[in-house]
Amino acid sequence: MIRQFRNFAVSLLLALCPVLSLAGEAPWGQAAEITPAYQGQQVVFDVTADKLAGLNRVLDRVGYLSQMNGDDPLAVRIVLVIHDDAIPFFARKNYSRYQTLMQRAYSASLGNIIEFRMCKAAARLRGLQSSDIHGFITMVPMAEAEIARLQREEGFAYMR
Repeated sequence: MIRQFRNFAVSLLLALCPVLSLAGEAPWGQAAEITPAYQGQQVVFDVTADKLAGLNRVLDRVGYLSQMNGDDPLAVRIVLVIHDDAIPFFARKNYSRYQTLMQRAYSASLGNIIEFRMCKAAARLRGLQSSDIHGFITMVPMAEAEIARLQREEGFAYMR
């Protein structure tokens, strides 16, 4: 009985919130902003994007994360572990098709902050060997094992 009354009271209060708010305004006001200092972060991105737009968004986020950490190659490390449907973008035979994306990815890797690693097992399933992949990529035996190793042994935070 008490539970039913509490549920009724909460429902009534929630229903009245718009009435209690100022005319035409959201009842909860606006979001507050904080500006923490980010530094020395180590982050591993699990990259499986199957669309060009998705991979470009990942590169946007990675670049912004590096910038938010001061682009410090001595303190910041960001590793993108590429597997599954993202692999074909990085195949040398597809360079003319994804030239702009590959130039952008290569440029991101030049500052010794952002690294690209690829799952060798998943590449093999697509008929690709290390020699078929662009030279700024490092091949690792298995994506999931590399992500787990970076988290456990090197203290990386996981991002999907």
